[in-house]
Amino acid sequence: MYLPNQFDPKDPQVAIDIMQAHPFASLISTDDSGLPFVTHLPVHWETQPGQGAAHGVILGHCARGNPHWKYLQQRPQAVVTFMGPHAYMSPKVYPDLVRVPTWNYVAVHCVVEASVLDGHDAKDALLKQLIADHEPAYADQWRGLPEDYTTKMLGAIVAFSLKIISMQCKVKVNQHRPEAHARMLEIYDAGGPDDQALGAWMRKMGLTGTQQ
Repeated sequence: MYLPNQFDPKDPQVAIDIMQAHPFASLISTDDSGLPFVTHLPVHWETQPGQGAAHGVILGHCARGNPHWKYLQQRPQAVVTFMGPHAYMSPKVYPDLVRVPTWNYVAVHCVVEASVLDGHDAKDALLKQLIADHEPAYADQWRGLPEDYTTKMLGAIVAFSLKIISMQCKVKVNQHRPEAHARMLEIYDAGGPDDQALGAWMRKMGLTGTQQ
């Protein structure tokens, strides 16, 4: 992605925080005609033993009827994107009128190498990871379901491991416009969930609104 230096946090942990907070990702590779093919799916990020924070593995699954897993088998390199909070920002935040609107956002892009995991145990382990991430209390219900039912459900999906090869993280909250930070924070703090989340990101980046 286009990543001007001022929007690059340069800390891999920032990207990990975004991926874990916004795990509904877009998996992008190519179909048999060479066109981009996109699947939107919940994923689980985990570190690899002995690897630094910049590397890890993304685990996910799709329906067996979705051809994406076949594309990953044939062409393992893919991209996974994570979209964090985003919101419009009016030019009224500036002290002068010769300005234009913008859209601020937080995002991560990962280049990955895919491995398809089609065994029963691997798929069951993946589902238990996702359950632990999103509804731990459901684990007992999953374990208590009839075996023929869970076997059928597991047979209807294909899991995959996506090893992160490289990663880009973009936190665009107009870091380079300190004259607008105080007013931006006022607007974000009074706005909806995405606005408030962007205000929190401004503060994480040290943009407290006191710079003039």
